Order: sequence, then C-alpha cells, then structure tokens
Amino acid sequence: MKLDILAFAAHPDDIELACSGTLIKHAKLGKKTGIVDLTQGELGTRGSAELRAIEAKKSAEIMGLEYRENLHLGDGYFEINETTLNKIIVEIRKTQPQIVLANAPSDRHPDHGRASELVKRACFLSGLPKVQTTYNGVNQSAHRPKNVYFYIQDHHIHPDFVIDITDEFEVKMETVKAFSSQFYDPNSKEPETPISTKNFFDFLDARFREFGRIAGVTYAEGFICERAPAVSTLYDLK
Repeated sequence: MKLDILAFAAHPDDIELACSGTLIKHAKLGKKTGIVDLTQGELGTRGSAELRAIEAKKSAEIMGLEYRENLHLGDGYFEINETTLNKIIVEIRKTQPQIVLANAPSDRHPDHGRASELVKRACFLSGLPKVQTTYNGVNQSAHRPKNVYFYIQDHHIHPDFVIDITDEFEVKMETVKAFSSQFYDPNSKEPETPISTKNFFDFLDARFREFGRIAGVTYAEGFICERAPAVSTLYDLK
C-alpha cells in the first residue's frame, strides 16, 4: 500500500487530539492517509488496551483512513534502539509516504518526545539502501519521505505553519470522542485524568481557535518543522 501521508503516534488518540482534522481534510482531497500507533496505550489510567483498539478502529473509519497499524511497543518503556528504529523503517518502506507526521519533540508525556525523535531518525535511515529490512520475507527498497512535520500536543509551541480545519473541526471532534474511555463521562467510575475533566473539550476548542486566529481562520491545527518549507512565490502563502 502506498500512502500520501503517514502519521505516527506514541499512543492511540494522539493523532485524534492533535491533527486528525488535517488527515480528514487531505482524505477529502483524495489523498491516501494512514496512522501507525507505536503502543496500545496500555498504561493509560482509564480503559484498556483492548478497548482502545476498538476505539482506534472506530476513529479510523471516521477519518477515512486507508491504513492503521499498531506496533505494540511498550507504553512508557519503548526506547530508541535498532529494534524500534527498524520497526518504524519497515512501516515507512511498506507505505512509502511523501509526508510523515510525528509527535511533538517535547511534551507533557515523555513518550511523545521520545517517539518524535524515534520517527525522525527512522525517516532518515529509511532512505539508506544499506539499512536492510524485510516485510513478509521480501527485502524492502529504501524510501525517505520528502517532509517530516511535528504536530503540537499538550504543551504550547508556536507553530511554524497551521492547517485550516474550520470545515473539518466537527468531524475531528467525533474522532476524539470515539475514544470515549479516555474523556469525560459523568457515569464513569474510573479515576479522573488531565484529559477526562469536564472542561477538557473547552481547552481543545480554545487551542484550535487560537491556532486559527493567528492565521485568520476559525479553527486550525499547528505544526513545526525542522527546515523551512519552501514556496514558489509569495502568492502561494495565504
């Protein structure tokens, strides 16, 4: 399967919270999109790995994804090493995306920054022919994505650019709410977490309105990049 955009996430629901609107928008434009979750989120205070897998499948359907995979790395414990790098490289070479999205380089959850560095390094190594990987017993060809962008999560980071998701915002929130075990439920008996409070959805609304405001739109998602994106003329900028 060849994708246009592949998004990596340390945990199921990272994408939904940070950049599902961007994936929805590009799927509407005819682009093939996919997600690779590194862990099952099994250390999460609420829900379970099995329940989050069901929720991830529901969210994938709402987003119109072509592909969603879970690498079953250890939630909270995965490290950047040859084994984990090669797992990411296999996914990149399998799907051959032009664009990769990855976790924020620094965030409240330590898995996010570690996943960001893991994916960034794997994208580079994936382009080296001497790095050998196989999938279903077949040697894979080298492939390096043209661009890697990092979505903004819990910590505020001023974006290098934003994507207007005004038309996609309501559907984006449906993908978030697909993870019902993680968010506010007045009937839940599970412990409260920073994202299960009643006002967390108000925070999300304000966060994406803030990103929208700096670009003159209602809602937007923010991204940062390692190198400056190039445009052909000033008229390509909105």
